Amino acid sequence: MHYVYILQSEKNGDICIGCTNDLKKRFIMHNSGKVVSTKNKQPLKLIHYKSFIDKHDAFTREQWLKTGWGRNRIRKMLSNYFKNLGR
Repeated sequence: MHYVYILQSEKNGDICIGCTNDLKKRFIMHNSGKVVSTKNKQPLKLIHYKSFIDKHDAFTREQWLKTGWGRNRIRKMLSNYFKNLGR
C-alpha cells in the first residue's frame, strides 16, 4: 500500500505533502527532524492521507496536490478543518 499524506506545521501552519509506503515511519521521520523539507517546521500533525494500491498512482496524486490546483483542492476538501482553525 502507498500513501499520499498532508502534514501541517503547528509552528507556522505550513502544509507539507508527501508520498510513502510506510506512513507511520515517515511521520516519525518528519517529526524527528530527519526530513530536510520539514526540519524547521516541527511539530507536524497529520491532517489527511489517502491510500493507493499502485505506487505510480500515489506519486501522480502527490505531484498534482503540489500544484496550485491541488492546493486549492486541499483547501476545499479540508475547508471545515481550516475554518475551525480560523485560517
